Amino acid sequence: MTDTPPDHMSTNPRSPHFDMEVLQRGIGIRFKGKERTDVEEYSISEGWIRVAAGKSKDRFGQPMTIKLSGEVEAWFEDIAADAADKGDEGKSED
Repeated sequence: MTDTPPDHMSTNPRSPHFDMEVLQRGIGIRFKGKERTDVEEYSISEGWIRVAAGKSKDRFGQPMTIKLSGEVEAWFEDIAADAADKGDEGKSED
């Protein structure tokens, strides 16, 4: 697996852009310079994210979402944990 997150990703299992393996690694999203933790779907190349619109639900019980346009950056959150593990291998505890 690469260290670059996919260009288009969704947290909804019904979506064709859903990938459980990628989501388990953890993806961080920065939208317009601010980190966001409420992103349901994103597209880096098209420059948009989808977020829940309050507590509203559609007729199927899925959260209603709104599409926000702007600069999107994504990264894997587990890279820091992997680097920390590699850095601790050479240390010995006395």
